[in-house]
Amino acid sequence: MKAYLFPGQGAQFEGMGLDMYESSELAKTLFERADQLLGFSLSEVMFRGTAEDLVQTKITQPALFVHSVIRAKMIGEDFKPQAVAGHSLGEFSALVAAGAMDFADGLQLVSQRAQAMQKACEATPGTMAAILGLDDEVVEQVCADIEEVVVPANYNCPGQLVISGSIEGIEKAVERLKEAGARRALVLKVGGAFHSPLMEPAREELAAAILQTTIGAPICPIYQNYTALPTTDPETIKTNLVAQLTGAVRWTQSMKNMIADGIDSFAEVGGNGKVLSGLVRKVDRKLPTEAL
Repeated sequence: MKAYLFPGQGAQFEGMGLDMYESSELAKTLFERADQLLGFSLSEVMFRGTAEDLVQTKITQPALFVHSVIRAKMIGEDFKPQAVAGHSLGEFSALVAAGAMDFADGLQLVSQRAQAMQKACEATPGTMAAILGLDDEVVEQVCADIEEVVVPANYNCPGQLVISGSIEGIEKAVERLKEAGARRALVLKVGGAFHSPLMEPAREELAAAILQTTIGAPICPIYQNYTALPTTDPETIKTNLVAQLTGAVRWTQSMKNMIADGIDSFAEVGGNGKVLSGLVRKVDRKLPTEAL
């Protein structure tokens, strides 16, 4: 049984999508459609922008969404997943690829999500830090003991957990986690405190848009970030998409649940093809992975 995985921020790269645009009429049509829907040339930034251009949240999120969805559509009839999942923003790519949303609706939501998150970042500065080499429970307890906002944000793989919160709270947590024996505790160069309570304004703004968007049942179960559980129910999907903005990405748990449910191979669709495949191998290095 095979699952298809869709990456989030961090998987972008310079020149992304240009090869698809030049080799596929379907890809060319969809890139042009994306530019039209967004009202600016996203494709130009993707094809010829710098790394600094691509790292902007308002660019990164729609760029990765478009890249992943087009890549999935180019697979054509061979795209037959038994399950799908997407890391953070990648959850939207997964839903469109699996037929639960159409391309235009998905892109509009991703664009609104990126802009809402950017506004929340500017309103309340925050940051994130990667913690390596500690059990999740230790990280969770340290976060809980800090008065400022600090929460587990991305459960990426065993021994790798990203925390998110206020700048002061993250600084305190990093020092305490180093004292607790973390192999590394590194503040990340990100625009804000994603997947934390500081994203509440973005969650409120996006909730109305998600609830008004037509979402159907995907062609296979999607393991959603918020619960790490499979579902094909449209209302559950909407609820979890809204909750995802302030809730943790439970990627480790999602991968373990997929494997327990019989998934025995994975394909990473879109982005640089390295991020999620690497995390799968940290969960079970014997499982085959491929980048599409």
